[in-house]
Amino acid sequence: MAPQREWLEKDYYKVLGVSKDATQEEIKRAYRKLARVNHPDANPDDPKAEQRFKDIGEAHSVLGDEQKRREYDELRRLGAAGFGGGGAGGFPGDFTGASEADLGDLLGHLFSSAGGGGGGFGPMAGSRARRPARGPDLHADVHLTFEDALAGVRTTLRITGDGPCDTCGGSGAAPGTSPRRCDICGGRGQVTVDQGPFSFAQPCARCGGRGQLIDHPCTTCGGEGRVVKPRQLTVKIPAGVRDGAVIRAGGRGGPGTGGGPSGDVLVTVHVEPHPLFGRKGDDVTLEVPITLSEAVLGTKLTVPTPHDSTRTIRIPPGTGHGRTFRIRGEGAPKSRGGHGDLLVSTRLQVPTKLSREERRLFEQLAELEDASTRDAALFGKAG
Repeated sequence: MAPQREWLEKDYYKVLGVSKDATQEEIKRAYRKLARVNHPDANPDDPKAEQRFKDIGEAHSVLGDEQKRREYDELRRLGAAGFGGGGAGGFPGDFTGASEADLGDLLGHLFSSAGGGGGGFGPMAGSRARRPARGPDLHADVHLTFEDALAGVRTTLRITGDGPCDTCGGSGAAPGTSPRRCDICGGRGQVTVDQGPFSFAQPCARCGGRGQLIDHPCTTCGGEGRVVKPRQLTVKIPAGVRDGAVIRAGGRGGPGTGGGPSGDVLVTVHVEPHPLFGRKGDDVTLEVPITLSEAVLGTKLTVPTPHDSTRTIRIPPGTGHGRTFRIRGEGAPKSRGGHGDLLVSTRLQVPTKLSREERRLFEQLAELEDASTRDAALFGKAG
């Protein structure tokens, strides 16, 4: 129940600087901005940056998951109703003086309601509390060139988050020793307290709900079995990935509790702009300049493709500004196989400086041009 108790004590909306009515997109934007500013690599001289970065990731892992966010909001709503006083951080409930039994009752009520079965009291509530819990998701960012995004790459990232303690292997006990079963709860992590006609399950005070006792804690992690540490992660970025896409590295996140699975690492992709090419879905876009004579008379153009090759396209006579030509199969790779297209758009270049000969030729052309068609379109035949 440790993660849920943290939900009572921490205002994740305040951590991310968003309102309680914030959309998922607003939460995502706030997280990405704060994570970039507070990343330990960007603040090597600030010892508190790592903890801020961890708090930001923890807040996003809850508020960024709609199911967890509903549970978080409901838990804090019930907490506000169940405990009086003015809590810190803008939350009306004061939990600093609440007993473990009080918190056990509150959490049992919440998750029995969310689960849709069983009561919130007695042994059933205790069995829910002892279920293995999945570890938190960690977050990272990767920056790619336009070419790497199209081709796909394997890249190594540096992430910071909870990980198993290397000294004790995650057991929490000093090397050469092992945890032992709690003699009060028998390893269950819960004890049952009779209160008249009711019985309440609450975390065992002796072992703190772990079900185990550590007589000789590991000096590195203090008996927690985990530490916040940087580590490297190799991630495969698929070909054709788009800017803003999120790649999930399953099971590579924070370790679970009570034998639960590890969380995931969510990698947000940022693709750098290309000086020539753009993206439109699975299609790649390219704009090519053409002269007035080429637009009028037509021409053949050799254009680059994003795959280090060239293709020749025919520009027919009378081509206007902004006309688009499609080259099949020269776009971005599609997730289900195949490629998009290369969309080549014309940009008409109007000369701003003319030589004497060029001006003379344009003046001759102006004498030959008939403006009646244009005038008729603008002012009507009677004009």
